Amino acid sequence: MKILVPDTIELNLADLTTSGDHPVVYAVDEPIPAEHRDAEVLVVWRNTPENLSGAAEELPKLRLVQTLAAGPDSVLAAGFADNVAITSGRSLHDGPVAEHALALVLAAIRRLDVLLESQKDARWNNPYNEAQSNPATEQLYTLDGANVTIWGFGSIAGRLAPLLAALGAKVTGVANSKGERYGFPVASTEELPDVLRTTDVLISILPATAETADALNEDVLRALPKTAVFVNVGRGATVDENALLAALTEGRLRAAALDVTKVEPLPASSQLWSAPNLIITPHVAGNRPKGSARLVTENISALKEGKPLTNQVAG
Repeated sequence: MKILVPDTIELNLADLTTSGDHPVVYAVDEPIPAEHRDAEVLVVWRNTPENLSGAAEELPKLRLVQTLAAGPDSVLAAGFADNVAITSGRSLHDGPVAEHALALVLAAIRRLDVLLESQKDARWNNPYNEAQSNPATEQLYTLDGANVTIWGFGSIAGRLAPLLAALGAKVTGVANSKGERYGFPVASTEELPDVLRTTDVLISILPATAETADALNEDVLRALPKTAVFVNVGRGATVDENALLAALTEGRLRAAALDVTKVEPLPASSQLWSAPNLIITPHVAGNRPKGSARLVTENISALKEGKPLTNQVAG
């Protein structure tokens, strides 16, 4: 079986090679070479849209597309045939994304962006010192006792929630169905407005789908307390950036931190760069899929044996 492996990551597929399979490295930003268009498996990581759409049209024997990204939106949009199985990289990014999300939450709550500006100005920030020690405002500067809502309660949230709880946060998840996951209470999407009213920190780990487009909109932002913090480590398509800009500019949101934006890289002309009380990181929460080779190997073995595939989202 010929397996196309992207040139953007090193995968140890020795187990497949010894079983007679044939991994071939390909460039993710160029058309698939004609001599390799008989491949049955395509592994995807940081591919260009043109590469993916070309592969969808030019690989007639394709049986499986394994993306290493947690969100399969770019692969699903490429136009692969209905009989091609598509599997995501769900769980590969749980640790790195949870770690970055925690860093952004702490940075936004403790207002490290403000302190960094003070450092650049060689200024000892006494007003900050007073605010974070004042009984009237000290709760704004800590996770201990804070109500943290995680919107999109999947495996990344399962890794993140215990870290937040260990620092004293009261964690509530929001997902399509109500219940309990990973030992934490989860409210339904219909209950979100009620949950938001007492939320101190809202973390979005939503995937990009038709249903989640601009999910963080004006209504959601107005439902949050003015002292709330918003962090997005999901997808940029889920945020109405104009609404977020307005909330920050008008002081209706204490702070926000974004690792993802609608357009990436974020253009220098974007107003987000100069928005008040906003921290931006360049989509670096994940980018290090852990256990990729194992997932690829297991799914190819399952494909050959006719067994269920891990993380199948289509096909």
